[in-house]
Amino acid sequence: MRIDKWLWAARFFKTRSLACAAVEKNRVQVNAAPIKPAKEIRVGDMVHIQIGTLRWEVQVLGLSDKRGSASVARLLYQETVASIAQRNATLELQKLQKEPAHERKGRPTKRERRDLEKISGGTGDW
Repeated sequence: MRIDKWLWAARFFKTRSLACAAVEKNRVQVNAAPIKPAKEIRVGDMVHIQIGTLRWEVQVLGLSDKRGSASVARLLYQETVASIAQRNATLELQKLQKEPAHERKGRPTKRERRDLEKISGGTGDW
């Protein structure tokens, strides 16, 4: 079974094209090796998946080319204990950190834009 189909069926990605794009950008590895979207996977393979700041390390338990419910998709893989701990730590850290953009209301003023350009070294000529 192709890795892009399996990632879609296991509900890591919403569409197969998103799964293909992640594989092509080396955000998905099988047995610690970079792969292509047509890579055939087997039961027992270790798959490393990175989506944004979150990372999963899962072992393939089943193969399916049909996308089912989340409870059915969960039966296709088993996440390692270390992966669960790391992902939970990342999520907790994200909860504690404030997003700077949340304080901002609307567009920057002219003064704020000029200050941003000084900091970033940009000229503002887009």
